[in-house]
Amino acid sequence: MNLEQNVGGRDRLVRGLLAALLTVVAVQALRRGKRKTGLLAGVGALGFGFNATTCFCGLNETLGLDTTEE
Repeated sequence: MNLEQNVGGRDRLVRGLLAALLTVVAVQALRRGKRKTGLLAGVGALGFGFNATTCFCGLNETLGLDTTEE
């Protein structure tokens, strides 16, 4: 699978911060017994974390967006 970089700069930083925030939300929700909220926040954290670490976003590719030149 060839993942051409299309996420960079501030976009990458924001995605990393969102991943961290959603991880905290997921852990807190799961501790309170809110499974659905915890699962959704966890999936979101994984998605944003993947985007931030690989510098690739499928939605950006589909829409023809490239934020690596910011």
